[in-house]
Amino acid sequence: MCWWQRYPHIAAIVLALLAFTMKGRGAGDMAVILAAIATGISGLIGAFHAGVEYGWWEGVTACATVAASGGNPLDAIMNAPVIRCDVAPWSLFGISLAGFNFLISLSGAVLVFALLGKSRKGA
Repeated sequence: MCWWQRYPHIAAIVLALLAFTMKGRGAGDMAVILAAIATGISGLIGAFHAGVEYGWWEGVTACATVAASGGNPLDAIMNAPVIRCDVAPWSLFGISLAGFNFLISLSGAVLVFALLGKSRKGA
């Protein structure tokens, strides 16, 4: 699940970079809105993952990732350690990385929407 949280961040970065290159207010604003939505989605995935880590609900059944190697792919898959989604590998003040992703990403998305709303009122 931690990988799932990264994909929306990648999309948000691409969309934010596109917003810098777009001419005109409408297209740039749309790219920023989509980037904020992507960031919010990552936060929601983080909330789900944090809930699994804290034991609030069940996670998905396939909680493993395999690192690529130059050898036999089947051996790499068979010998790879299973990464558990229901155990936080690290936490600070009782908050896991997934929990921090939820707090920071969702707050960032809300802040972007608030700033967009404020700029529209001032225009």
